[in-house]
Amino acid sequence: MSESITPRPRVAVAFHSGQGHTAVLAEAVRRGAEAAGADVAFVPVGGVSEEQWEQIDAADAVVFGSPTYMGGASSVFHGFAEATLGRYVRKAWADKLAAGFTNSSAKSGDKLNTLNFLAAFAAQHHMIWVGLGLSPGWNKTTASEEDLNRLGFFTGAGAQTPADGSVETVHPSDIATAEHLGRRIATQAATFAAGRAALAGAAPSATATAPVS
Repeated sequence: MSESITPRPRVAVAFHSGQGHTAVLAEAVRRGAEAAGADVAFVPVGGVSEEQWEQIDAADAVVFGSPTYMGGASSVFHGFAEATLGRYVRKAWADKLAAGFTNSSAKSGDKLNTLNFLAAFAAQHHMIWVGLGLSPGWNKTTASEEDLNRLGFFTGAGAQTPADGSVETVHPSDIATAEHLGRRIATQAATFAAGRAALAGAAPSATATAPVS
């Protein structure tokens, strides 16, 4: 008996990092996705090559990342978003999964504005947004700063790093939360791929007739 094999899910991490903090999170997303069995394309969006565009186009899921500057996504990420206009028109990314992450120097820093922008950007491309899938951490007297999702975001992964800190000062909890996001998006991408394969195999023939009621 032949056994069907579902291909490994393909995930692209498309991000901008100004001082390296967001890149640390992007690396964590990549590790999490790879640990969950995905093939991952790593795409800094400051200058996307044609090969990298093709990697995003071929991905089952795309995780978008940007630092939060002045209450929103960086101008570099906005430039990348605007460069996708042709793909938006063609619906090239329709029905791919999407997720997002961001970092700012303040605990809040209006990070939610950036995550909402990333989700809206994905929605305009007809993508399917995947939230963080974690309850808030560090929200009880018995809780800890080391909890996953210590800053309490639902839309995506939010991190806080001191503005004058090196990349080594990215909080371990935020790194672990980004790894969780990578595992989650890869797992969901595999589930969607398996579902599509099952539906394709179960598609009725063109000659099938509807039952008579």
